[in-house]
Amino acid sequence: MKNYLLKIFAAVMLLLCSASMSVKVLAEEEQNDVLIRNIASGQIKGNLDSEHNVLEWLGVQYAKAPEGELRWKAPQPVDSFESVFDATKAAEPFVQLSREGLVGTEGDLNLDIVRPNTDEENLPVYVFLHGGNNQTGHAQEIKGNTFANDINAVYVSINYRLGALGFNPLAALKHGTDEENSGNFTLLDIAAALDWVQDNIAAFGGNKDNVTLVGFSAGGRDVMATLISPIFAGKFHRAISYSGGMTLADEVESQQIFAKAIASLVVEDGVKATEEEAIEWLLQDEQEVADYLYGLSAERLAGLMGNAGIRMSVFPHLYKDGVVIPKEGFETDKFNDVPLMLITGTNEFSLFSAFDAYFGKHVGDGMIFNDEKLSKEFAYVRKYGGALYRLSNTVDSARMLDGKYQSPIYISEISYGDNVEVTPKLNTLLGSFHGVFEPLLQTPSNYADFIADEFETDGAKKLSETFKGYLKAFVANGNPNADGLPEWQQWTAAESQVLQLDADKDKSLVEMIADKEMPADIIEQMLADTSIDEETKEMLHKSVLNGRWFSQPIDAMYGE
Repeated sequence: MKNYLLKIFAAVMLLLCSASMSVKVLAEEEQNDVLIRNIASGQIKGNLDSEHNVLEWLGVQYAKAPEGELRWKAPQPVDSFESVFDATKAAEPFVQLSREGLVGTEGDLNLDIVRPNTDEENLPVYVFLHGGNNQTGHAQEIKGNTFANDINAVYVSINYRLGALGFNPLAALKHGTDEENSGNFTLLDIAAALDWVQDNIAAFGGNKDNVTLVGFSAGGRDVMATLISPIFAGKFHRAISYSGGMTLADEVESQQIFAKAIASLVVEDGVKATEEEAIEWLLQDEQEVADYLYGLSAERLAGLMGNAGIRMSVFPHLYKDGVVIPKEGFETDKFNDVPLMLITGTNEFSLFSAFDAYFGKHVGDGMIFNDEKLSKEFAYVRKYGGALYRLSNTVDSARMLDGKYQSPIYISEISYGDNVEVTPKLNTLLGSFHGVFEPLLQTPSNYADFIADEFETDGAKKLSETFKGYLKAFVANGNPNADGLPEWQQWTAAESQVLQLDADKDKSLVEMIADKEMPADIIEQMLADTSIDEETKEMLHKSVLNGRWFSQPIDAMYGE
């Protein structure tokens, strides 16, 4: 067990520093011609993945830096190229700070494409935005190779700008277009990628009029933001948010937080003598401030606010600027109104609580289970943090849209991992964790080190088949229901229907249930919980559960 826990801890650290028809399978001698495709900028050549029987084109440029400088500028269409572009290898991700140091590049922007190895045309298009708090991550997070055939779609995964290079609200930078002045550069990248899809996806057999925008975690929150963003009108036709929720930031407050984060660099460089002076200076709309910011290395900027831990108060982004995101945020009555699927695990906070400084050091050494007091504390934050996070990702988001959003909303809660008799190793620490959908799609899983073999049972495999069946139907026509699948009812405020996805060791267990729980109900349960003393409870509220995407009901108890 100790070795298993050590592997879990290592994996957590790594992850968080994130219509049937007959078709023709292309013969091997036809591959050379098929792998070369003509797009707006020229010809590109990809790979045949014979193991999974898919075709892939990797590292395809979808936008370039204007006049050689991408930083805090709107992305531009790519130039034409004369020779055949080699799209056989994944490109570097956007620059970010990892456990190994600085990785990636602050250059042009790229994406990956995967499709079934068939001659079928007009396939649905599944465009994926990776996770990583909009600070880390890359297009290869989920590759699509192992499920493109299952959902019969063209899979596109995007690299985009991250961290303080993807979002920056400081006034000194607001001397460009209205969209550039929003500070929401990551959203500008995503919009540019969707424009590229509109112009080019037919070359890969995709239907530009049937695009599903999909995101996980931060990518899921980006998807939700696009639903209210005017710049995304008409760019996609369905949406899926895995563990996303609805989180936006105030522009003025964000400027204060960014100035404080960068102030230490200003002092270190001798520009100002104190942090207070540096903050005041950085908040000014002056050319010398802009020159300083543009002169900072990508490495120094990428390392800022790296301790955010799903806290908007540490790394605020998705600004309500009035152009890219409306000032009224999700209170708007103007939506890019498309069929919407919201998916969550039921133990969403387990990864983050295990990674939190208070508990993290005790995961690897096993004390978190051997020390009774520590074990009860971890169980408390995992239970109630997971419950609030589950609601934030799904039912609470739907409630915010209710009465204003006209398209159908489908909600699913994945509980596989919560039954200790079915998944004893997974249940020990994480349960149905943040990202639990991924091993139902992709093999090998990014979480292989701590899910062990518990997604290899007959029950888990059948659950995977069912899950992919719903996705296939949804990306095809905006409705997840299809022959042979248990009915997935639309969510309504009155009934609050959600599809529960689970399995035992032999079969999938899929049924509609009602999730009518409110955040106030969970707060009431927390206050009544006697498993830990009141002093410890308040400490955990203020240091572990505080300030997260989902924790507004907790923070409100302390006037935050």
